[in-house]
Formats: sequence, structure tokens, C-alpha cells
Amino acid sequence: MHLRGFTKHDSSNVEHPGTFIGAVSKLDYLKELGVNCIELMPCHEFNELEYSTSSSKMNFWGYSTINFFSPMTRYTSGGIKNCGRDAINEFKTFVREAHKRGIEVILDVVFNHTAEGNENGPILSFRGVDNTTYYMLAPKGEFYNYSGCGNTFNCNHPVVRQFIVDCLRYWVTEMHVDGFRFDLASIMTRGSSLWDPVNVYGAPIEGDMITTGTPLVTPPLIDMISNDPILGGVKLVAEAWDAGGLYQVGQFPHWNVWSEWNGKIKQNNTHST
Repeated sequence: MHLRGFTKHDSSNVEHPGTFIGAVSKLDYLKELGVNCIELMPCHEFNELEYSTSSSKMNFWGYSTINFFSPMTRYTSGGIKNCGRDAINEFKTFVREAHKRGIEVILDVVFNHTAEGNENGPILSFRGVDNTTYYMLAPKGEFYNYSGCGNTFNCNHPVVRQFIVDCLRYWVTEMHVDGFRFDLASIMTRGSSLWDPVNVYGAPIEGDMITTGTPLVTPPLIDMISNDPILGGVKLVAEAWDAGGLYQVGQFPHWNVWSEWNGKIKQNNTHST
């Protein structure tokens, strides 16, 4: 379910259309339909103007995150003044009200890339913090593009995988979601690019002897999530492929706690609409 799109049209007849609070107004309707679980499309802070110079003009879906810890501020009901605080409180309200009606909330998360594009993209967040840690880079600084979106989050780097685990814990313990659907989850099984900090940026180096992006039998990040005392108990759903040709449906490393997105049903539904 797209949080904004669900109530944005006037026909929704809600007081705050296109917001977390607006969606709360429709929870009774969903319960009447027999819905017991909602998967929210990305609600992390993202750049709506990512495509402002192209024909599409606006990033509506939200699959290009800027800040993984922040709920989308433009989905709040009270305007810009207190939007950061309101986003947290109103997201929590949505989850709490869903739970009161016996409806679980699963959050679609995009840890395969960010809104910073390729090596020529804007500096919005991670590129300015530590480019060589947070992204998969070739020896001369080019971005690997297993996501199809210009960059690839360096998921199995020790720093990055701890960041991801901390983020997921936050959304469970503080925001009270019931699980996650991981977009292009196969990227989280690829080997990281490791850089020696004494080397000049972009200089050719010897890596960790595993070619960057190699699919790993035991990916450290998936291992950490699966065996985490908090995350191992929530719903974990992998979209088990990526844009680099890695297709792991039926073979995603699961530790008996992961489920998989059904690629065949997805394609059939897409082609029939």
C-alpha cells in the first residue's frame, strides 16, 4: 500500500488526505475487507524531486532513500513547522491503530541503493559521510550498479551492516512495525568492497581477495539479521533478486526465518494488468 496514494484523491473523504493520519481513517474499511496485514511501500525520507528534470518529474513511490531512520515528513498532517516530530508520532499512531484492529504492519525497506545516484550524482547523505564505506566502488572510484539505480549500498561492509541492523531494530523497538519486505534483497548477499584507509581515494588496491559483488554463501548481514534477538522474531521477506542478474528465488539464505517474494506471481500480476 502506498501511504500517500491510498487517501490522496478527494474520493477518499478523509480530513488529512495523503498522510499517516489520513490512512488511519481508512483502517476500519480495511478491517471490514478482512485485511490482517499491510505492507507499506517505502516510508523512509526520500527525495521526491529526484526526477524533476525528467519527463516523470516526481519520485512518487519512494524507492530512493535519503535517511533510513526518518519517516517521510511530507506524509504528515500538520505542515512543515514540526514535520520531523510529527512524522514520528503520526507513523506510530498509524501502527498503533492498525494493531488495535488486528492488522500487522510490514515496512518495505530499500537497503540496496540510495538517492545519491552514480559517481556523478548529488551529495545528499552517505556520499558526504564516507563514500568508500557506504557504496560498492571499483578501484578507480566508479560505482557498481547492481540496483539499476546508479549505486549499490555496500551492505556487507562491517560498518554498513551494523548500520542496517541498528536501523531495523529502531523500526521494530521504537516504531513497532511487525516486519520488513527487503527490496532487491539479493544485493544484501553480495560481497562488499573493502578499502584500505591509507590508500588515496580511487587508487588501485588489493581487496579482500573476494571480488566485489560476489554472491556469498553465508552473507554476514543476513546472518546478523537472522540471529539477532529482536529481528529474528519479526517477519522478514526477501525480494530475492537484483538488477545485476542475481536471481535467488528458492535459494535465498534464510536461516529458517526468511520468506521470499514470489517472483512468478509478481510477474503474472504485472503482465495481466
